Amino acid sequence: MDISLDLLFNAIVSGILLGGFYAAMSLGISISFGMLDIVNIAHPVMIILGAYLTWWLNESFGFDPILAAVVMAPFFFALGFVIYRIYYDRFEKNAGGDSLRGLAFFFGVLFIVEMILILLFGVDYRNVNTGYTDVSLKLGFVSLPYRLLIPCVLSVSLLLLIREIFRRTYFGRAVSAVAQDPLALQLMGVNPVKVKGYAFGLSLMIAGFSGAMLMIIQSVQPAAGRDYIGLVFAVCVLGGMGNLMGTLFAAMILGIAESMTSTFAGPSWAPAVSFGLLLLTLAFRPQGIFGK
Repeated sequence: MDISLDLLFNAIVSGILLGGFYAAMSLGISISFGMLDIVNIAHPVMIILGAYLTWWLNESFGFDPILAAVVMAPFFFALGFVIYRIYYDRFEKNAGGDSLRGLAFFFGVLFIVEMILILLFGVDYRNVNTGYTDVSLKLGFVSLPYRLLIPCVLSVSLLLLIREIFRRTYFGRAVSAVAQDPLALQLMGVNPVKVKGYAFGLSLMIAGFSGAMLMIIQSVQPAAGRDYIGLVFAVCVLGGMGNLMGTLFAAMILGIAESMTSTFAGPSWAPAVSFGLLLLTLAFRPQGIFGK
């Protein structure tokens, strides 16, 4: 009984730590899909791109993944801005804002990035070893592995920082308004295209950060992004579209559910949790648990 209780508590704690990381993975989707109405199906592969760039910076220059996340931030922001301008010019401008019209575009981006990663790095798993990867913090019978604790703390801190930026800055309020009434925003002297471009760049910058954190947690290979498509959209929908605190709590729920499933039913069942929760939410509460 004691062993089972220890296993239960450790599974819950691992789920909470994993959920904190899932919040960062899903934060970019909450911005692009929840606030900008852009169905960026390529978001998970951008996370994998961030993971591979982190591995390259570590192998070539000895950068710690945390430092790599900072170094990569301008690149991912610029990449996001460029991708949005292409999407806007070719799809959004001519489609009257219909987000589904450009879905094929992001499928194309997904496969192109994935193929580039395969050509450059092969299909082998890559990992980064740090001084804290195999170290754990012991609190009684509960173990807190640093490979999960550090990404969780940094991810939650980033989400809270982004939330404060959106609440307290003019840019944040413009992002919140641009999907609702871009014409009114334009009448106020604000260029909605630029606002959406900067916001989409921010979402990809967060994807790059998430990739660096993912490299701390586990090894990756080019097609790994497909495993997270259901997860990030499930968290976004479950938390309420564009609700950043809802994203955090939904990620925690999903992290605990996956950890419990992996512990007591086997890891092969864990991916089904994301799609299962997504389908149930869409069926019974499409606005999300924390949506209005």
